[in-house]
Amino acid sequence: MDNTTLKRSKKMELMHENLARAQMRARLGEAQEMRRGHQLAQAKRLSRKAEKAAQQARLALARVL
Repeated sequence: MDNTTLKRSKKMELMHENLARAQMRARLGEAQEMRRGHQLAQAKRLSRKAEKAAQQARLALARVL
């Protein structure tokens, strides 16, 4: 191979590596978004559960009084 061919080959290799890095960053970003979504859903569930427990506690206290 001559020098020009080697330069082109190296350039293509670098392009593929850059593409792979970009795809990996995109997938990591998607995974983080999914985690945020799951965390938000879990927080909402726990909030509803806490509200329900608080309401039950208020009802129990009202019965005692």
